[in-house]
Amino acid sequence: MVDLLDALRAALPAEAVLTDPDLLSGHSRDEADLCAAGLPAVVVRPRTTEQVAAVVKIAAEHRVPLVPQGARTGLAGAANAVDGAVVLSTVAMDRILEVDPVNRIAVLQPGVVNAALAAEVAKHGLRYPPDPGSWESSMIGGNVATNAGGMCCVKYGVTTEYVFGLEVVLASGEVLRTGRRTAKGVAGYDLTRLFVGSEGTLGVITEITVGLRPAAGESLTLVALFPSTAAAGDAVAAISAQGLSPSLLELLDQTHLIALEAYQPMGLRTEAKALLLAASDTGSQAAADLERIAALCEEAGADEVYAATDSIEAAQLLQARRLAHPAMEKYAAEMFPQGNGGLIIDDVAVPRSALAALLDGVEKIAAENGVAIGVVGHAGDGNMHPNIVVDRADPASVADSQRAFGDIVELALALGGTCTGEHGVGLLKRRWLAREIGPVSLRVQQAIKAALDPEGLLNPGKVL
Repeated sequence: MVDLLDALRAALPAEAVLTDPDLLSGHSRDEADLCAAGLPAVVVRPRTTEQVAAVVKIAAEHRVPLVPQGARTGLAGAANAVDGAVVLSTVAMDRILEVDPVNRIAVLQPGVVNAALAAEVAKHGLRYPPDPGSWESSMIGGNVATNAGGMCCVKYGVTTEYVFGLEVVLASGEVLRTGRRTAKGVAGYDLTRLFVGSEGTLGVITEITVGLRPAAGESLTLVALFPSTAAAGDAVAAISAQGLSPSLLELLDQTHLIALEAYQPMGLRTEAKALLLAASDTGSQAAADLERIAALCEEAGADEVYAATDSIEAAQLLQARRLAHPAMEKYAAEMFPQGNGGLIIDDVAVPRSALAALLDGVEKIAAENGVAIGVVGHAGDGNMHPNIVVDRADPASVADSQRAFGDIVELALALGGTCTGEHGVGLLKRRWLAREIGPVSLRVQQAIKAALDPEGLLNPGKVL
């Protein structure tokens, strides 16, 4: 270990090699609850691709695992350290290298925060559409590594749709450039998409070229309240069947409404079983689109439908959705005091036509396992996040919660869905990956991992 630290200190500035015990402990994990995590031997914070390559080579020479990390806002344990690892933090790689408004691209390092990129490109009348719920803290590198989604994905797609090219340091220390800067390009295998969503298991991303879009006009927003989550799911299916393209279509169940109102009172109707938040940014057509969405919600059984009166109220409704996670954390903490209350956050996606069945099934799973589950998510994508409240100090509560978690994943797969819609596999979903993708796909993915990381040192134990 002394040799490892000496080599890292020789390759990096002194302030980039960190061994303080408290800092090491703080870099042991991301935000996924009840996932195993180890204590790293050292945290390094390189600033350049050359420094990253040097770290990767040193880790390989000493046969030490290397775990890439960003803001550690992930929810699947993909950034969790293993004992004795080198944690490579990208927080110091925070430069936006270029914004090209003519070609509508930006080039940036992985440590750039999503909101910072949005603010910078807005100066040019452009936007980067992917918007994870943690967009004010999550970094683009982590978004790319997990192929993050967000609230606007129902219309604009997920991160991979906007990644044109990458610079990646391979396990050998070699630097690979993938993709293009052009609007079109089909030369060779699509290696860019191979690395998007690979969760740091195939290489360390050091530079990203993203596509941009013109800034959208002001959105119009409406809220529909339902007597059941399944009724809200029926409304989503109807909206999709009519060919409408809302720029946002989010669902919060009653548990989340209660948690949000307690966290930040804003007059939400907590007696409703579900709230559907919809928005349209189609300019002059937006009002008409929302009228059609409102009518479909009423046909599905909505108790009340109302439109935001102005942009301020619309922004408040959107902010309420963004606060769902911290509100549920507080809800769990108050349910189980002494700091033992936590959340196991599931992330499944089903075909839109199966959304009502998923929501109805989650309610039954909660009752069968005797656990509290709040459901929130991107209804327009069929991507739901059941939040299972757990008492970390009670083994029976942990067991009940983990059983409910598995039941929800099994239900999603049975409905033709996936075990993870946007959070990634990480540690949390490895158990279900093989079942979902099948033995042939699993062998192909294992072969890719072996070809690019033959020693198995890059983020070991994740995904496969």
